[in-house]
Amino acid sequence: MSLMNEKLIKAVIGVVLVFGFAMPASAQSAKIGVVSLQAIVERAPQTKAVMDALREEFAPRERQIVAKQKEIEDLQAKVQKDLAVMGEAERRNAEKDLRDLGRDFERMRTEYQEDSNLRQNEEFGVLQRSILKEVQEYAQAQGYDLIIGDGVLYVSGSVNITEAVLNAVIANYEASSN
Repeated sequence: MSLMNEKLIKAVIGVVLVFGFAMPASAQSAKIGVVSLQAIVERAPQTKAVMDALREEFAPRERQIVAKQKEIEDLQAKVQKDLAVMGEAERRNAEKDLRDLGRDFERMRTEYQEDSNLRQNEEFGVLQRSILKEVQEYAQAQGYDLIIGDGVLYVSGSVNITEAVLNAVIANYEASSN
């Protein structure tokens, strides 16, 4: 078993050495850039447009939820106020009504949250694919050989092209909306 591990280690070292010597010669002529897709998505005007459209799409349901919550609060206040003069059956009916309204409210809120999250994920998926396409188009137009995205721990200003790509994304958005 140790002989096999030793051979594997020697093979890995050999491959690393071969690529280590071959890499510097080819990497010198490669044009490399680093892009923070997260920063572009956060600052792109398309993101604001998507968020505004989603807010508008879900505004009626949000108003329904707020109205249901107000209805529950009003009924609770009425029950509390009239508790002393209510009969046993009337009190049970009021408690049942409150429970039913509470269940309806929770169901509405849960459905709203699930639908909102689903639509948000759909729209942001489309947005991310669009921005990724724009990054690729920018890289090709500028002659980049390699663009590195998320997962980079450090990048110097000389290879960080996030601002340039963001400017291109903004320009393309403004051109398409005119």
